[in-house]
Amino acid sequence: MIRFYQHRKTYFAISIALILLGVVAMFVNGIQLDIQFRGGTILKYTYEGTIDAEKTGDLIEEAIGRPTDCLLESNMAKDEQKITVSLASNEAITTQDQEIITATILTAYPDSKLALAESLTVEPFIGAKFFRNGLFAIGLSFLLIMLYVGIRFRNIGGLSAGAMAIVALIHDALIVTATFIVFKIPLNDSYIAAMLTIIGFSINDTIVIYDRIRENERLMSKKVSMEELVDISINQSMSRSINTNVAVFLSITIVYIFAQIYDIESIRRFALPMMFGTISGCYSTICIAGPLWTMWQNRKADLSKARKTAKA
Repeated sequence: MIRFYQHRKTYFAISIALILLGVVAMFVNGIQLDIQFRGGTILKYTYEGTIDAEKTGDLIEEAIGRPTDCLLESNMAKDEQKITVSLASNEAITTQDQEIITATILTAYPDSKLALAESLTVEPFIGAKFFRNGLFAIGLSFLLIMLYVGIRFRNIGGLSAGAMAIVALIHDALIVTATFIVFKIPLNDSYIAAMLTIIGFSINDTIVIYDRIRENERLMSKKVSMEELVDISINQSMSRSINTNVAVFLSITIVYIFAQIYDIESIRRFALPMMFGTISGCYSTICIAGPLWTMWQNRKADLSKARKTAKA
């Protein structure tokens, strides 16, 4: 049997090191906000043949003097290829800028049969509001999860179970955010989607372990210590958690490989953080939530004994 509580400091140190890596990357790379959160202009062109997205972005940035990000998309059903030109800025581009962008792409790829398919401008205040709403959704999910766990597992200290589950979820949220920062992926709607998805997967595994702790406490609470009770419960649930997350990880990996082969940047930017988030969710469920909850319960028991001793 693996003694998770006994090795808790090692697990906590690993988590802290990974989070600190994200903090260091934040100072080195900065936090990049995509147009959805920052504001700017998105131009979508249809084309034929082959276009290099990175080279095109560099050419446009040199031509108009604005940070530019280019993504390629393929619609197999319509046999259509698109390039999305994103220009994050506090000001919308002018008609002249748009003409320069089109001319720049045509000059680099004269046989591409380039055609403007869509133009979209996001005002900065709308992007900021969207970002706040996304963070509010994540915060609200934390609150509702803590209430749900607290009510469902009130027999084993519902508040402490809910609070430790939230700590584990915050750990996963930080790891996902660090992935975006380390790989220089701009924060956009994929960030909110990845965060909420990982939170759902992670809390599901944590609830399974809490359920096992509750059942084992009823069966053997008087025979074993709190540390052993939790270790037994985690070991009994571990294979299920690992198998579930391995299946999810492999599925997301296939999606990422598909996006890599067909150079679909939007899917790649969602799948990569999901891969790291899936690993983090499995790790926090097994190595963080249970030991933290045990520490809380032991601390509560020590305080109770101290109060009884003081009264005596």
